[in-house]
Amino acid sequence: MTYRSQVVTVFGGSGFIGRHLIRKIAKHGATVRIVSRHPGQGNYLRTAGSVGQIASLSADVMDDESVARVIKGSDIVINLIGALFERGPWSFDAVHVEAPARIARIAKAAGVQSFVHVSALGADEGSKSTYARSKAQGEKRVLEAFPEAVILRPSVVFGPDDRFFNKFAAMAQVMPVLPLVGGGETKFQPVYVGDLAEAIIRALQVPEAKGKTFALGGPRVYSFREMMELMLSEIRRKRRLWPVSWSLSETLGRVFEKIPVITPLVTRDQVELLKTDNVVPEDAPGFKELGMTELTSCEVMLPTYLHRFIVGGRNATLTRDVSKFNKYPSAH
Repeated sequence: MTYRSQVVTVFGGSGFIGRHLIRKIAKHGATVRIVSRHPGQGNYLRTAGSVGQIASLSADVMDDESVARVIKGSDIVINLIGALFERGPWSFDAVHVEAPARIARIAKAAGVQSFVHVSALGADEGSKSTYARSKAQGEKRVLEAFPEAVILRPSVVFGPDDRFFNKFAAMAQVMPVLPLVGGGETKFQPVYVGDLAEAIIRALQVPEAKGKTFALGGPRVYSFREMMELMLSEIRRKRRLWPVSWSLSETLGRVFEKIPVITPLVTRDQVELLKTDNVVPEDAPGFKELGMTELTSCEVMLPTYLHRFIVGGRNATLTRDVSKFNKYPSAH
């Protein structure tokens, strides 16, 4: 399918997921608008298309006029905006509820044909986690404003420049011990960022997807401990994995939240979120319903970008044994 005559506006397009999505959309021929608070951050993506095909724009998602200005003339709007922790005016309510609700409402009024909102697996209005509640409330507000919108709920997303495996690999370079919040038994179903980008494209192409919510999980389920073991094996480092009780994890979260100049290692809300497995519910529509059956596993992709953390680099002569990771259950 081609989007050669269409304008696609992507909020949060300069981020981790956006940079993979923009390249895919550009290949389909669409004119792409990358919207962010700091437009300069998206300039590097302009080379993903032909001259003038990709533009980087600035907008304040808390202001109707600013949002309307960048949406005007759009055929498709995609919202990727999200936050892992609260800081200053960027509360979960502002980022996950008010911003997507405003974007959806203005997109509908502007005559936008299709709207895709990327939420998160585990979104739940009844959750004790503020993050999970805000994600669910945001989904509800989007569908109220734009009933035909497609909601995508991915599990933790991995790939080059991710904020998960890269974060812990960097920690393993300087720390002899890596903490396992709650003992490390929480289950995840990691999604490769390229598969998520393709799912966004498919959500625009499948007529039956309109108005529906899709839970997106990768091909395998891992515990948090298993993901750390896999990462350490890939970067060829031996580190002790330290199970941290829920109560101590919450105390650490309270401490890290008070340090204003760094990204917190963990917050109390993230600890609460980790008390619930992050896997696709049985019978929930997902990749299969979007026509995707061949998904990328961590074992395939981690070697392509974690090699920079290996002592001596990719060509180091140290050996590793990944055969033990075949024990991880398939999600299919």
